[in-house]
Amino acid sequence: MKDLTIGSPAKVLWKFTVPMFLSVVFQQMYSIADSAIAGQFAGEDALAAIGASYPITMIFMAVAVGVNVGCAVVISQYFGAKIYPKVKTSSTTTLIASTAAALVLTVFGIIFCRPLLSMVNTPEDIFTDSAVYLRIYTLGLVFLFVYNVCTGIFTALGDSKTPLMFLIGSSVGNVLLDLLFVAVFKWGVAGAAWATFIAQGVSCILSVCVILRKLKQIKTEEKAPLFSWRMLCRVSAYAVPSILQQSFVSVGNIFIQGLVNSYGKSVIAGYSAAIKLNTFAVTSFSTMGNALSGFCAQSYGAGNRERIRQGFKAGIVMALIVSVPFIAGYYIYPDVMMRLFLDKGASPEVLETGREFLKIVAPFYTVVGVKLMADGLLRGTGRMPFFMGTTFSDLILRVILAFILSKRLGEARGIWLSWPIGWITAMVVSLIFYAVTMKQIKRELPQPKKETP
Repeated sequence: MKDLTIGSPAKVLWKFTVPMFLSVVFQQMYSIADSAIAGQFAGEDALAAIGASYPITMIFMAVAVGVNVGCAVVISQYFGAKIYPKVKTSSTTTLIASTAAALVLTVFGIIFCRPLLSMVNTPEDIFTDSAVYLRIYTLGLVFLFVYNVCTGIFTALGDSKTPLMFLIGSSVGNVLLDLLFVAVFKWGVAGAAWATFIAQGVSCILSVCVILRKLKQIKTEEKAPLFSWRMLCRVSAYAVPSILQQSFVSVGNIFIQGLVNSYGKSVIAGYSAAIKLNTFAVTSFSTMGNALSGFCAQSYGAGNRERIRQGFKAGIVMALIVSVPFIAGYYIYPDVMMRLFLDKGASPEVLETGREFLKIVAPFYTVVGVKLMADGLLRGTGRMPFFMGTTFSDLILRVILAFILSKRLGEARGIWLSWPIGWITAMVVSLIFYAVTMKQIKRELPQPKKETP
């Protein structure tokens, strides 16, 4: 556990963020391994089947990430203020509540699997495989939710190294199981889904064991209750807006996926590969934003407004540095990136679809980085309405433009062009909200606290 309110803001933020960034690299291996191994060993149809179910799985992920954000902000503020009984209660309350929510969503996902796939216009020739993948994925929702909560607690306590260790192990395990189930046993998309289920389950169980041990190490004069409805309401005040924000993004992606699906399975397969690469980049920036969120939450809890400002500057520098390799790799070598997912017999249309998407969106990753760092500060300081507003401006504009431009141009390129326009608009909104937030914090914390040497 580490107090992020002590030491040079830039150095502390870098040391805290690097393990989280490495974590997202291995986390994305879950998704990329499923698609890459399915595409290489089970063919183009398997890749398209996994891609068709992707926006639906992201809805479940949105809820899990929203809960992660809610508990991380609350626990960080308590930890920064050194109110340790509430650190423990907020942690255990979120673990219990998230488990219950995951069980409800598991039942929902199993019952409405096929209607959800129909809603996104999944083609008949890949519908059955998509349904198989989605059902198995849904069975692992408890693992997904609880693991995300554990990651949020680790982050709030200033520990970004432990989640990295778990992700390295589970990601390597996921790849090995993918190769065994898909390449050796020839289980197709079902094998890819079961590989993720098992790897995620092991990681979840180990994370819970370590979290409970860490919480036990925090000494308090009085015994902290395991569950508190009042604490659940406080966590929900941060979690619900984050869930809505993440869910709206996922719902928007469902509309876009439905539009993509109307162009046939070759475009679906190309988009499926390219969007996994794009998600890798965006998730990397989002993870850095989460790190800044924890940093700002602890600083806000400690009453140090100057440290929040310095942390934001350091975060912007980090985002710009990280954007360079993604831009270079995706814009200059899109074919190499796409070949990770495609076998030699893939149709030219699949490769061209992915290449075109990457070359359109990659130059704008600096914009995404700046936006998500600003969002991290807004979230960490409790400005949830501002945080939601920046996302909605991006999403609404992107979905509307995807339909307008694709119809106007008569091709899928119109969908890809909506990404950079939405990102630029959202970045401007985020920076405006950042300026307003810093003025508010100046009034709330009039006397910056000096750091402990």
